[in-house]
Parts: sequence; structure tokens; C-alpha cells
Amino acid sequence: MAGFAGFGVRLVQKVSSTRGFAKVAPHVVPALDRAVHRITRGKVLLSAQLLPGVVLTTTGARSGLPRRTPLACMPEEGGRGWILVGSNFGRTDHPAWTHNLLAHPDATVSWKGEDIPVTATLLAGEERAAAWKALLVFWPPYATYQARVEREIRIFRIVRR
Repeated sequence: MAGFAGFGVRLVQKVSSTRGFAKVAPHVVPALDRAVHRITRGKVLLSAQLLPGVVLTTTGARSGLPRRTPLACMPEEGGRGWILVGSNFGRTDHPAWTHNLLAHPDATVSWKGEDIPVTATLLAGEERAAAWKALLVFWPPYATYQARVEREIRIFRIVRR
């Protein structure tokens, strides 16, 4: 059974690396995640069945309004925080939530049904390089996303306030 599960993960990684997925996924995946998250009162994220996930609530950089975005995340050891990747599925622009965190680093994540106040830091230099290396082991398609775009994909560490 483990072999079949590994095959399934590899298949999803391959599909998620395609340009077609990058065009469709940003419209479909977050909408499905938000709906299921709302219906289950924060207990379930569909995308988290494959990768760990949070629902990030930021303050809009321009609007000042709350913005909820379901995101894959890489939990850090000891539950002290999470790494968020602004890959935007390998699309050319930075995702809006990254602009929001740069303007307003204090946010909230919904993690396994719990709302947690967090503060975000954009990683740079050696800290970013170490996180990127770990992310490529965690989810190899990030390498494909980065190769597809000229911008440096933003990586944030979010920690409990």
C-alpha cells in the first residue's frame, strides 16, 4: 500500500508542475479550500490531505480589509512556526498575500481548527537558502515553479505572536 501512496504523491507532484495546472489551480484550489474550511468550521482543508496547510488571514496591503488565503505550508520542528512559499504555482507575479504580509506582517493562521496570531518575516540570504533547500526536499515541484519565473519566489517564516 505504501508503494501506491508514494506513486500517488509522485503523480500529484508531476501534475502540479505543469503549466496547465498553474493556469487552473489558482482559481480552483483556493475556492474549494475556503468552502470546505468554512463548512467544517476550520477542521478540514482539502489541499492539506496532500501537504500540510493553513488558512492565512492577512490585512490587505491597499484595502486594509481581512483577506483569507488557503496555503500549503511546511511546519517547523517543535510547532514554533511555519514556512510559507509565495510560488503562485509558478506564475509570473508574486501572490497578493505576500504583498499583504510585507505591508502588515501581523496576521492569523487557522491551523488544525485553531486560530493562531502570527508575525511573518520575509527570509533572505542564508536563512532563505536553508529554508529553500528544506522546501525542495519537502515538495520538489517548487524547483519547477522557480525555474519557470524570473522573480525570486518569496519565502516567509511565520511564528506565533
